[in-house]
Amino acid sequence: MASTELINDVMDGQQMQDQILEQLTDGVYFVDCNRRILYWNNAAEILTGYTKEQVLGTSCADGVLMHVSSDGNCLCQDGCPLEATMQDGNSREAHVFMHHAQGHRVPVCVRSSAIYGRDDRIIGSVEVFSDDTHRIQMLDRLREMEQAALVDELTGLANRRYFDRAMNASLAAYLRDGTEFGVLLIDVDHFKQFNDNYGHDVGDSVLKLVARTLGYNCRAYDTPARWGGEEFAVISEKITADALYAVAQRIRIMIERSSLRHAGKDLSITVSIGCSVVESGDDVKTVLRRADDRLYESKNGGRNRVTI
Repeated sequence: MASTELINDVMDGQQMQDQILEQLTDGVYFVDCNRRILYWNNAAEILTGYTKEQVLGTSCADGVLMHVSSDGNCLCQDGCPLEATMQDGNSREAHVFMHHAQGHRVPVCVRSSAIYGRDDRIIGSVEVFSDDTHRIQMLDRLREMEQAALVDELTGLANRRYFDRAMNASLAAYLRDGTEFGVLLIDVDHFKQFNDNYGHDVGDSVLKLVARTLGYNCRAYDTPARWGGEEFAVISEKITADALYAVAQRIRIMIERSSLRHAGKDLSITVSIGCSVVESGDDVKTVLRRADDRLYESKNGGRNRVTI
């Protein structure tokens, strides 16, 4: 049976759409041109505390969600992304604070898109929103780091000073309650050739690309840092050797499959990685020395590889 026939046999299009929307982890709701809420999915209930019965048929302009910007402006009265989207048809994204049923504010990222009728006239809008807590925490953490001169100026990652502090804190937690952690040391392969062949601006761009890849592929509670020169380091909390190896391989692969566009061609970038998980009797130096030994095994073994 063809796939379309199978789908039609199981459920019609509306049923499938409803099922997909209810399974999403992002909150989704639809409004008409009067901003009256016509649909409210399960994730919207979880993120806001408001049930379908409480919101369906009400207007978001009445202040149910009461989106507030970071500077305290009420967007329901001025600057509503949904209303603006219904006026010009342009999709929008904003980071706002949404009112929760229990009274507190929840940071969310909201994305609005227009809904069109059969005559291509805008008949409403859909908003998709997701928990923005991690982004807020990361921004607060970066501000704290910047205030203490703990950020690497070129890459925006933690610098060596911050990394050393984090290593000491991780070791203290391990000695206190046995919380394991691991370390990755990462070296850009043949980095000198980028500087020699294309100039230091390209070399800096390579470092920024690697830093962005680390930022996107580390876990929320890991600490990626610029170790120095073309070397980077990552502290991974609450992790086993197998999981640490998997994180390192993901980083290696993502960098290998990235490229830097320069003078009409794509420059390939690879890294070598050494991994070490804390062991009984370790101090900071022994953990780092073991990771550094594994890094050189990766480099001597042909580069673009992970050794643990």
